[in-house]
Amino acid sequence: MTVHPLFDPRDFRIPEGVSHVCAAGETAFLRRHDEAYGRYVRDKSSGARGRAAQEAQVERARQQVAALWGMPAGDIGWVGCVAEGVSLVLESIDWRPGDNICAMATEYPSLVAPFLARRDAPYQVRFADPASAAGVAARVDERTRVILVSYVSYLNGERFELGPLRRAADAVGALLIVDFTQASGYLPIDAEVADFAFSASYKWMLGMTGVATACWNRRRQPDWAPATAGWYSLANDNTRFDAGITLRGDALRFTRGNPAHASLYVLSSALDYLAQFEAAAVQAHVQRLTTDLLGRLAALGIEPSTPADPARHGASVCIARADARALHEALDREQVLTWNGRGRLRISFHGYNGTADVDRVEAGLAKALAEVAA
Repeated sequence: MTVHPLFDPRDFRIPEGVSHVCAAGETAFLRRHDEAYGRYVRDKSSGARGRAAQEAQVERARQQVAALWGMPAGDIGWVGCVAEGVSLVLESIDWRPGDNICAMATEYPSLVAPFLARRDAPYQVRFADPASAAGVAARVDERTRVILVSYVSYLNGERFELGPLRRAADAVGALLIVDFTQASGYLPIDAEVADFAFSASYKWMLGMTGVATACWNRRRQPDWAPATAGWYSLANDNTRFDAGITLRGDALRFTRGNPAHASLYVLSSALDYLAQFEAAAVQAHVQRLTTDLLGRLAALGIEPSTPADPARHGASVCIARADARALHEALDREQVLTWNGRGRLRISFHGYNGTADVDRVEAGLAKALAEVAA
């Protein structure tokens, strides 16, 4: 059955004749963002009145992400990137010698690098290998303070059950930190499962770099406070410091200085666009394409590293091969935009893709394999 794009490809800056199948790296830019960026430029140039408009946009974007993630708007704040948000949580923990953090050996660096980079850390980072939610849960003990997980793996597109990790965290009083970057924008998100959750904006959420969502689950962690602050994270701008400072009562305490307003104008524009479509419909659409591609890879004799079961994968199909770079370059010459790195070729879909893109991936791979073998 032919699957037509769910989104109108003409809404995006996809050049004529190009199949854009690298949403897990960078999605194509929406044309409507020109207007959003123009509004930011006008507001930026309008003095104090313009700053008020920018702050209104901050709040509007919070409401939109809150609706997308099923959380109160007050639980949503902004950081520059996922690693910054994770670092803020790390720095806030009163560590004790012998504590540990549990994660998968294949986890994305933005989650684990903040913990690994700390000099003279009093904790141990424990890695589960092979990667699975059950494997991580098995590494948890009474000294575990944090469990880290990406809902969908950047490496092979596998989707993990978060319920077992929530239960493992609750059993020992640990924090569950979830990265939704490879899911938010096409999968329904239930951020309530996490103590802290993060997501970049420039992939399936259709935004741009410069701002990432930081979710503080105040119901689960009502007393959390970062170890550092800036003017924006304070409850007021009173500069009499003799009485100390008071942090904002919501997740904007994550945001120490001005948030990236231009990026938030674009993100809000993107979320307006996505709101036209049910998240479940976007998920069903992209997974029809992944399922189709997985079947075609089998016919080509290519074994993907992505689980075949749609309940266990997201919107990406990954192929781990020594010649992944050569395949990527060959597809690029055919105007099929994929992603390469970490020893694998990654093909990922969004609402602007359809069966015609899968056709071009299949044909391009067949041709590339012939070229590599020659």
